Amino acid sequence: MMDVDSGSRPSRPHWFERYAQPCAAELLGSALFIFIGCLSVVEDAGGTGRLQPALAHGLALGLCIAILGGI
Repeated sequence: MMDVDSGSRPSRPHWFERYAQPCAAELLGSALFIFIGCLSVVEDAGGTGRLQPALAHGLALGLCIAILGGI
């Protein structure tokens, strides 16, 4: 019977997963959120009022969370 070493420490994540990946995800998410929000205001139709930018920001935020939420 083999003895399993229970005293070993779990491996730490790589520096990229710990530092660079969250920063890149934050940058990409913020850029996408601001870009979609600004584009929704530029192409404002006459009858939509405040609804179009609000929906665009809400959908952009939902999209960013769905894509980058795991990071």
